[in-house]
Amino acid sequence: MRKNAWQLSHSIQAVLFDCDGTLSHIEGIDELADMNGVGKEVKALTDYAMTQVGITKELFQQRMSLIKPTQQQIKKVGEMYYAKRTMDIDAVIRVLQSLGKTIYILSAGLNPAVKDFAQKLNVPESNVFAVDVFFDEKGNYVDYDHQAYVANKDGKRTIVELLKKQHERLLYVGDGMNDMVVYDLVDRFVGYGGSYYRETIASKCDFYIKASTMSPLLPLALTQEEVEKLNPDMAVLYDAGVNHVGSTK
Repeated sequence: MRKNAWQLSHSIQAVLFDCDGTLSHIEGIDELADMNGVGKEVKALTDYAMTQVGITKELFQQRMSLIKPTQQQIKKVGEMYYAKRTMDIDAVIRVLQSLGKTIYILSAGLNPAVKDFAQKLNVPESNVFAVDVFFDEKGNYVDYDHQAYVANKDGKRTIVELLKKQHERLLYVGDGMNDMVVYDLVDRFVGYGGSYYRETIASKCDFYIKASTMSPLLPLALTQEEVEKLNPDMAVLYDAGVNHVGSTK
């Protein structure tokens, strides 16, 4: 019997994370914009996307045309993602994986940086969906993959539809309007506002984490039977998360 109304009654098989503003406290594209002197313009576009319309094809292309990031700059962002990673995310992922849950990252960020970050989080490269970038022989920006699912407004929805064919029950964690497109497809959607609080997202979510730590995800992702399998260290992290669940909204 479940102890709490928010506790899942049926186990989920896979947890899907957004990257920027969710797994890490930074927006990688905005960091790249700062490096290239177009921070103000790009941040305004990012904020509009995250709070209002999601990532449209036109908006994504507009940001990339302004930034034109080099290969070295994108590598730097991969390092920044991990340095600014959300508190306890490493441990939360380890707990989820120990219980047999598959972890995916769905990001409108740039593939080289997101995959470097994923590797540090022990998430397989094959489980990362991001946007490929193309460079010349000197590492200068040439273009990006315009056909990448995540570079388009409903791209994450397309990916989740594909993953539903592999996993019976899914949980998704995200912070922006481009994440909300999967809301009705997953068994549980958890909004994350520990990096950027967005009222437009919070108002649409049954569960919205406002803490800087990702520990509240554990109570929202596990059944009581799974909780009873946790070792003492994992149980401490779970209990810490429970303390935040009451204030997720």
